[in-house]
Amino acid sequence: MKKNVSAAGRSGWPARLRALFPFCWRDFGVCLGLLLLAAALCRLLRLFDESDVFVALIFELAVVLVSRFTTGYLFGVLASIIGVFGINYIFTYPYYAFNFTLSGYPLTFVVMLAVSVTVGTMTTQIKQQEKLRAEAEKEKMRGNLLRAVSHDIRTPLTSIVGGIDTLLESGEQLSPELRTELLQNIRDESGWLIGIVENLLSVTRVSGAGSIKKELEAGEEVLSAAAMKIGRRYPDIQISVRAPQELLFVPMDAILIEQVLINLMENAIQHGVTTSRLEIHLSRRDGSAVFEVADNGQGIAKEAFSHLFEGGFTHINTGSGSDVRRNMGIGLSVCQTIIQAHGGTIEAENRALGGAIFRFTIPLEGEQYDDPGKDPRH
Repeated sequence: MKKNVSAAGRSGWPARLRALFPFCWRDFGVCLGLLLLAAALCRLLRLFDESDVFVALIFELAVVLVSRFTTGYLFGVLASIIGVFGINYIFTYPYYAFNFTLSGYPLTFVVMLAVSVTVGTMTTQIKQQEKLRAEAEKEKMRGNLLRAVSHDIRTPLTSIVGGIDTLLESGEQLSPELRTELLQNIRDESGWLIGIVENLLSVTRVSGAGSIKKELEAGEEVLSAAAMKIGRRYPDIQISVRAPQELLFVPMDAILIEQVLINLMENAIQHGVTTSRLEIHLSRRDGSAVFEVADNGQGIAKEAFSHLFEGGFTHINTGSGSDVRRNMGIGLSVCQTIIQAHGGTIEAENRALGGAIFRFTIPLEGEQYDDPGKDPRH
């Protein structure tokens, strides 16, 4: 038994080493390019100052950048060693020759190597911790969403099954009005389940790809598409769309952003209690595209704002108190996930004249979209 454990431990070491010191040609190119750039910068600065006090600092910076933009420890450590030997060979007299016999230089060599390796290793560890923190946040989001869905999904399923059983067993004995009511209830609950599935697919689309694929899309077209879908589902709701006169192209996943807009509008209709009108706006502000969904309902209870995007249940103002409605938090949690994946922010507030407004931003990532007569995708 001990031999098996020992053998398993030995076989695991190569895998651990490969994980800690992975090699790929892309990282090799990054390492080589940054070291050559550091050497070139040092040669350029020596034209203005023959002292070498800045050389070590520039190579230290190169080591940090290599550790930041490569995977694992391999190239950070390699850059540290190459940097120290490179300084000795190129920038220490006699030039273009190794000389470790200068007074005090062996100690300087060891200290600089230790500092370079330490800085590179710490940079790599910080990067890995950031990655682990992002993964933890993603897992937390998934867990919150799944808990919210599993907690509430039984109710519509039970209602659908109960309605179908009633129609199958006693359908002929029911009045036409009651049969119609049961069928409408089944349709409504089925529609809600479809919405849950769409939201789950949206989350899978965001988390499964690592990073979403953004393309330049006309923001007004996405607004109109979402408004048309909501208009077909809720024909009694008035929807107004407002966008800039010039065509505003936004880097985004159009399917996901359309889902965000649909979630926000459905949230306003289902939980605004008295909502009869929706206003969806698009504008440009401070280098970002700003989307707004406003309603004339009864707004959001103050105690709900602290956990509005966490999933599950949310308290909504009803005039006489607060009510607890399903699905609001689930949809809003998905919205936050999608917007954060786009590098944007989302927030909500109550309007002064009644109702609520949800606002989210998406960075435009430059001003290459300024020409309204030119579609930058072509």
